[in-house]
Amino acid sequence: MVRSSAARVRVAVAVTHSSLLRLNFEEVRRRSEKVWRAIPDDALAFRCDAGSMSLIEQVRHVLEGEYLYGDMVKTGGEVGEHTPWSGRPCESVHQELAFAAPYRTSFLAMIDSLTTEDLTTRHVRRTSYTRPAGDFLLRAAYHEAVHLGELLRDLRAAGIDRPHIWD
Repeated sequence: MVRSSAARVRVAVAVTHSSLLRLNFEEVRRRSEKVWRAIPDDALAFRCDAGSMSLIEQVRHVLEGEYLYGDMVKTGGEVGEHTPWSGRPCESVHQELAFAAPYRTSFLAMIDSLTTEDLTTRHVRRTSYTRPAGDFLLRAAYHEAVHLGELLRDLRAAGIDRPHIWD
């Protein structure tokens, strides 16, 4: 049997720990954005109860949180008193995503720059725990995923249609 040259060519794709982390962050964010963009403008201020964040505040919290997680990986756990979001009003999902875009690009570039050694030997020290950078970054993606689940719950409580994220 004769095989075409295309069948004989194998493309090697380098899979690294940081590339898998990046893929996870991209997939979590893709699903988050699908839900965030489905929030009607007139529902942005909805809260399940007086003590909960509004829908738009949840979006802001995740975007700002990613920035903080990135800073903590860079500094070993220190965080400043202010972020680029400090004092900025929450107005729309579109504006939040546009504002966060350069910080997201920087965050993903930081992940791309991490070696396997960085992920295991660089540590992030917080008040109640110390974790290797790789573990800490997995927690950042988990943080976003947990808030996505809460947002889906809140959309259900508000009677708002929820997009299908399990594609």
